[in-house]
Amino acid sequence: MKTIDLRSDTVTKPSAEMRRVMAEAEVGDDVLGDDPTVLRLQEYTAGLLGKEAGLYFPSGTMCNQAAIRTLTRRGDEVFLHAQAHIIFYEQGAASALSQVQLRVFDSPDGTLDLEKMEEYVHTDADVHHAPTRLVCLENTHNHCGGVVLPIEHIRAVRELCDRHDLKLHLDGARLGNAAAATGISLAEYAAPFDTVSICLSKGLGAPIGSVLVGDAETIRLAQRARKIYGGGMRQAGIVAAAGIYALEHNLARLADDHTRARVLANALAALPGLEVDLGKVQTNMVFAGTRESGMPAAELIDRLAEQGVLALDEAHWSIRFVTHLDLDDADIEQAIGAVEQALPQAR
Repeated sequence: MKTIDLRSDTVTKPSAEMRRVMAEAEVGDDVLGDDPTVLRLQEYTAGLLGKEAGLYFPSGTMCNQAAIRTLTRRGDEVFLHAQAHIIFYEQGAASALSQVQLRVFDSPDGTLDLEKMEEYVHTDADVHHAPTRLVCLENTHNHCGGVVLPIEHIRAVRELCDRHDLKLHLDGARLGNAAAATGISLAEYAAPFDTVSICLSKGLGAPIGSVLVGDAETIRLAQRARKIYGGGMRQAGIVAAAGIYALEHNLARLADDHTRARVLANALAALPGLEVDLGKVQTNMVFAGTRESGMPAAELIDRLAEQGVLALDEAHWSIRFVTHLDLDDADIEQAIGAVEQALPQAR
C-alpha cells in the first residue's frame, strides 16, 4: 500500500534530476566564502526577490532568527502576529537568542491591526518602554490556514514602519505559494521589506535550506548572526545545487498543489462531520475541523494512518492536510476515500 503523506510540504524528496545536479555540483568552502554553487544560489535568489544580496542558511528558523538579531538590539521590541511561525514554532528563540520583547496582534487572517500597532510604538525617548524596532510578517501564513497576506496590507505596514523608522522582515517560507496564488511576482512581494527569508525545502522540494535576502550591508551583518548560531557550512554547494534546481523548476508548478488542495477541500467540506472554511483554502493547505463528527483529530488521524494516509493533528478538533509535488491527482482521490471510510457519518 502506497503511503500518501499529507502532513506537510516538507516531506518532499529530491527527484532523480535534483539528485543528479547535487552529485555534480561544484563546491568550495562556504564559510570561507568560495563555494561557487552557494554563491550562485545566493545571487540567483536575491535577483528573483529584487534584493542586492542573499545568504544561505540550513533552516528557515535560523534564517528568521538571524534577521531578528541583525535588525534589532537587546531590549528592543518586535511586533508580529500572535500565530506567526516565529511565535509558534521557533521555541522562543527571539527572546533567548536576541533578547528582544515580542508584542503580538491577533487576527483570523494573519494581518496586523495597524491602529492598535500605532498605539504601542515606542521610541528610545521614554525609558519605561522597550523601543519598537522591527515588524515581522508571514506570507503565506501557516497557522491561519496557508492564507495569502494581501499586498495592500503589506504596503500599509511598510508605511507605518516608515513613519516610525522601523525595520520590516518577512518570513516568506512559502512566498512562492503566495506568488502562484495571486500572480504577483516574488520581487513585488519582497519590495517593501528590509529582509525576506524564503524556504527551499517546503513546496519547492529541496532537501534543506533557506535564503535570507536584503541589502548588501544587512546581509553582511547577517553573516555574523549565522556564524554565532552555528549555521556555517563547508562544501554546502551540494545542497545549494538542489536549491537552485528547486527555484528554477518548481516555482511555477506550485499552482498544481493549490488545485489539488482545492479538490481535497471541496470533497472534505461535503462530508458530514467535517468543517472546512473554503475561503481560507487559498494555497496548498486544508484545515478540517472534526468537532461535529464527535471524533478528536488524533483519533481520525490514527484511522487514516491505518489506510496509508498521513495528516497532522493541528489542534484537538482540527486536522491539517498539505499538498505538495510528491502527490498526484490519484493520491488526492485516495485520501478523500480514506477520510470517507474513517468517518462514521460518511459511511
